[in-house]
Amino acid sequence: MSELEDARTGELAARLKALRERIDAACAAAKRESAEVGLIAVTKFFPAADVLRLLRLGLTEFGENRDQEAAAKAAQVADTLARAQAADPGAPILAAVRPRWHFIGQLQTNKVRSVVSYADVVQSVDRLKLVAALDQSAARAGRTPACLVQVNLDPDAAGRGGAEPADVERIADAVAESAALRLGGLMAVAPLGTDPRPAFERLAQLAAKVRGAHPEAVSLSAGMSGDLEQAIAAGATHVRIGSALLGRRPPLR
Repeated sequence: MSELEDARTGELAARLKALRERIDAACAAAKRESAEVGLIAVTKFFPAADVLRLLRLGLTEFGENRDQEAAAKAAQVADTLARAQAADPGAPILAAVRPRWHFIGQLQTNKVRSVVSYADVVQSVDRLKLVAALDQSAARAGRTPACLVQVNLDPDAAGRGGAEPADVERIADAVAESAALRLGGLMAVAPLGTDPRPAFERLAQLAAKVRGAHPEAVSLSAGMSGDLEQAIAAGATHVRIGSALLGRRPPLR
């Protein structure tokens, strides 16, 4: 490993330590166990090398929001892990682990087939047409991705995706009744420019309703670098962290 790569790994390790401390403190304040909150590293715009570094540091959950980038990155990581395992079957963690990919971006039906090929979790299910397309593609591919219903918490937001709260239970029912999909729970992004706590509290109430009908829907994906504490206080089981872990995103090419 080069000196530059060593420096990047050290940077990521320091950021991960600080982030873990934030999560631990937020859980303590909410009287929750730290083990109840999973960390998803949002690696969009960052290279596959950073995914491999984070795997070495013990992270296994990764979020991406653009299919073309995500598909290529997942393939590159899988190839590197396969080659490492072939070279030394008894090697430590890098050759033994498998990343778990979360697709977290808005998803068009024409991208469903590709996304299903690598995503273990699709967090942005927000309409019945998308449920049907995912179910069909997953069945053909022999895969059973978990699906989270994305909730729109900001009625004034345009283009951010998410089902209206009144439609969430119906979409959750459709996922649960599908042949190839598994209902995981709910996901949301807090409204911009406002205190996220009221929105996350509304999300938690809706999540409780969905769990009442579907006890398996235990996941609540909410909270990012700037509002993870409020999300954890509201019951988030997963936080999606980009900049607080990986730093400033490189320029989009």
